[in-house]
Amino acid sequence: MNLKGRSFLTLKDFSKDEIEYLLELAAHLKNKKKRGILGDALKGKNIALIFEKPSTRTRCAFTIGCIDEGAHPEYLGKNDIQLGHKESIEDTARVMGRMFDGIEFRGFKHETVEKLAKYSNVPVWNGLTDRYHPTQILADLLTLKEQFGYLQGLHFVYIGDGRNNMANSLMIGCTKLGVHCTILAPKALWPDEELVALCHSYAEITGCELQITEDMEKIVGADAVYTDVWCSMGEEEKAAERIALLKPYQVNKSLMEKTGKPSAVFMHCLPAVKGNEVTEEVFEKHAEVIFDQAENRLHTIKAVMVATLSDYRMD
Repeated sequence: MNLKGRSFLTLKDFSKDEIEYLLELAAHLKNKKKRGILGDALKGKNIALIFEKPSTRTRCAFTIGCIDEGAHPEYLGKNDIQLGHKESIEDTARVMGRMFDGIEFRGFKHETVEKLAKYSNVPVWNGLTDRYHPTQILADLLTLKEQFGYLQGLHFVYIGDGRNNMANSLMIGCTKLGVHCTILAPKALWPDEELVALCHSYAEITGCELQITEDMEKIVGADAVYTDVWCSMGEEEKAAERIALLKPYQVNKSLMEKTGKPSAVFMHCLPAVKGNEVTEEVFEKHAEVIFDQAENRLHTIKAVMVATLSDYRMD
């Protein structure tokens, strides 16, 4: 599988086989790291890490991933460069593309990461935008595969804010890989109809089902239940309104029991507001899975960089 030179902006741009390759490569690199074997696939590469939004997992994963494979990561916060302020995004991209071998962007507008990819002429990776969070979904899919041994045919339920970047990206990732996906959310927070239609087309190809619903009974049969914070970064002023709207969608013990599957796992992309979207009891019961997700950010992000910047081949 040759992904060298490709940008990683949304999983919409990648085929089922390509996503599965990235997961296989991530598992391979994870196994090597567990055995204390680091690599040099990115030796001599300089990587720009642009952060408009603060981060724990994304920043740490990109930084350590670079170092593990021999690259130099350069962190650039919102006050370190003139991105979109005194200098256009297009011009910043053209400058950085002449100095760096790859660029990560985590921020607000998805159009920003698209412009960076268009004008820099180097691979650009989406560390999170207001519309998509593809590196998180790779980590989630790897975690599911570790938990169940397979992905095709699993029943996955996302509950809460159904129109945020996580719901968008989970719909894409699940339907691309044949995972039955349910978005359980109040109608006011359902995902964009155009994206839902696109994901239905993926589901037809991979033989899975996608449903968007308010019906809490659709939790029955879930293998994995997933939620996210009720207010995304930049939406803090909507907190009271969101809490009132989403309180019935809290993941608690009775909701997990409603799956009817003792093997069902709870997942969260973190950070979590315990007592809102999930109770402390459920969070702690499934903490091992949640922090596997967090760790897998490193291995999947490393896989994306190695695949798009090098000629690395798995042994």
